[in-house]
Amino acid sequence: MKTENILIKDIMTRGVLTVPIESTANYVASVMADHKVSAVAVIEKSGEAIGIISEMDILKKIDNIDWENAFADELMAQSIESISPSSTLNDAAKIMSDKHIHRLMVMSEKSVGASNRPIGIVTAGDLMQKMLQNKN
Repeated sequence: MKTENILIKDIMTRGVLTVPIESTANYVASVMADHKVSAVAVIEKSGEAIGIISEMDILKKIDNIDWENAFADELMAQSIESISPSSTLNDAAKIMSDKHIHRLMVMSEKSVGASNRPIGIVTAGDLMQKMLQNKN
């Protein structure tokens, strides 16, 4: 199978670890460490994703934040780079390459259930792994 025929829905990690926007920075870091993930989505009470916090976002602010009194919105990147589950591996690779990022949030499609809800994540490592599987 050619990489342009591989759909994101077939390679993404389903389910996204989320934290409420009112979470403290300390809680966010603990969740990430406990679950051994490099990023979490920040959600509003409605479940809509409004940001993402990566390990790098935390490391950039490690010395400049009161971990007990700072909240998720102070750490998060407010733009979420996302992709649809019906996009292809090549689409994801282009976005990651153009934007110099390592992960894309996979969001529910408008015609399927609630829109703008994180349903999965795809990383550069996922793309590489699938590309190598297809070469063999």
